[in-house]
Amino acid sequence: MPATARLFTPSEAAAVTGIGVKAVNNAIDKQIVKAAKPAPGAGSARRALTVDDLLRVKLWYKVGDILSQERRERLFDAIRQQPKARTVKADDLLIIDVGEARKQIAARTRDLEAAEAMVSQDKEVMGGEPVFRGTRIPVRLIASMLTEGTDAAEILEGYPRLGERQLTLATIWVSAHPRRGRPKSLKDRGFKLKSVRRTTLRRDPRATGTGTAG
Repeated sequence: MPATARLFTPSEAAAVTGIGVKAVNNAIDKQIVKAAKPAPGAGSARRALTVDDLLRVKLWYKVGDILSQERRERLFDAIRQQPKARTVKADDLLIIDVGEARKQIAARTRDLEAAEAMVSQDKEVMGGEPVFRGTRIPVRLIASMLTEGTDAAEILEGYPRLGERQLTLATIWVSAHPRRGRPKSLKDRGFKLKSVRRTTLRRDPRATGTGTAG
């Protein structure tokens, strides 16, 4: 029995194509692509895109600056008629390297699948926070450090159980699986406070003008 082709959420599609998630959703809203109906048990995903949809979205926005909407539509008609062609003639002046776009999407999809296999979630580990499999290191923490400009070598020194490949996959995983809802508390994330001390702040007499001048 053939394997079921993977469907992508808008966030996953954005991570694979390199197109912003807002642009992906805009493509669905404007019916540039038609979101497929998710398979039973697919959870809350209501917008599911196929690999062909990803190719269309990627090319639609990549050639948007040089092709009108009408010419883009003609391009995609040509792609549908030649599904295995490496290059497709958009018009008399432009030839699109569709094969390279497909190759990029395939490589990025493999990276996403590797990232998903690398991440583990267990309520007993860090309160269910996504971590690198076999560790207690939060994936979002590492991705955030990279986004904020922390040098990869510095991260690897601080987290010797990680490798460069894992750092790359962490950013892909986080872009494909953005955090939803309100941020979790430290307790929800599995952190424990050693102590809690309440301190009453004393009023500064100088602030009320009741103090005695020196």
